[in-house]
Amino acid sequence: MSKYKSVRTGAYASKKEAKRAQELALMARSGLISDLREQVPYQLIPSQRNAFGKAERPCSYIADFVYIQDGNTVVEDCKGMRLPVYVIKRKLMLFIHGITILET
Repeated sequence: MSKYKSVRTGAYASKKEAKRAQELALMARSGLISDLREQVPYQLIPSQRNAFGKAERPCSYIADFVYIQDGNTVVEDCKGMRLPVYVIKRKLMLFIHGITILET
């Protein structure tokens, strides 16, 4: 069990995410959505060197699901708790990529 009491279910970080993956797979099979992808990375801040010449790692956001619905790209995240780091990354996704994350 994780720090926030989520239980890994198969390849998914939580039961909620696993259930949503099943729902989206069913929607894809029925043709309601298309191009369903999981764990899609988005770069928010590239790697760079600090004032001391040390490399800083890049900052990225990994979307739980990305798919096409009614001609629009949907970036979705299954959330149990909205931690402060997620809130910052959500705001960076909107600012940098113009993407509003759908939280389920």
